Amino acid sequence: MTHIHATALVDARAELASDVTVGAYTVIGPHVRIGAGSSVGPHAVIEGHTTIGRDNAIFQFASIGAAPQDMKYRGEPTRLEIGDRNTLREFVTINTGTVQDDGVTRIGDDNWIMAYVHVAHDVRLGNHCVLANNATLAGHVHVGDWATIGGLSGVHQFVKIGAQAMVGFQAHVAQDVPPYMTVDGHPLAVRAVNLTGLKRRNFSDTQIATIRQMHRLLYRSALPLAQAIEQIGALKAAADEASQADIQAMLDFLAAATRGIVR
Repeated sequence: MTHIHATALVDARAELASDVTVGAYTVIGPHVRIGAGSSVGPHAVIEGHTTIGRDNAIFQFASIGAAPQDMKYRGEPTRLEIGDRNTLREFVTINTGTVQDDGVTRIGDDNWIMAYVHVAHDVRLGNHCVLANNATLAGHVHVGDWATIGGLSGVHQFVKIGAQAMVGFQAHVAQDVPPYMTVDGHPLAVRAVNLTGLKRRNFSDTQIATIRQMHRLLYRSALPLAQAIEQIGALKAAADEASQADIQAMLDFLAAATRGIVR
């Protein structure tokens, strides 16, 4: 049997693994699926067409799977998909997608989402991300793996934040943030390579040197963006395999940027 508090309201059609725990006064709707090892604290609400994977910890007062805060929404059966081993702290709010995108909000694996964070409709959050208290992701935001977003930061709709990037405290992010970079300040600017994050994740000295070269070309060379991208591509000729992958990740991100990059 699942471990469901007597005061919780769990719809009979919801699918919960046998070891899921549900706290007092929590409400779980009919289209919810929760995987093994997950726990839901008291006074949480999980609704909508929501699928939650294994070993997630959802704390008290979270609101997961509510309808998108989009005035165009007309009740379509859009979805929320959450992966494995995520921590969602108090008062986190995550909405389902909209038909203006592909109808699904996706949260990956191993993310640490702190109190009062809002994840809006159609967001794509990768793996191993940290969203500090009160960070807000507007609709259609994409966040790459291992990104960190500082507390009280707001990310404008349709913005992309690259893998391994760091967004500082109280940032206003209205343009795309390239991978590996640290952005901060008002107005927002790239300050440096996210060196601490890269070292924590065991990037080699050679990889870090290559990423610093890309940073110099984008932010210190005074080159027009197109020429900086061309020279970043040229770095691949002398790079090792790991650094080539880092260069390609940067090139792919810059090619996909739609709001211009922080520069």
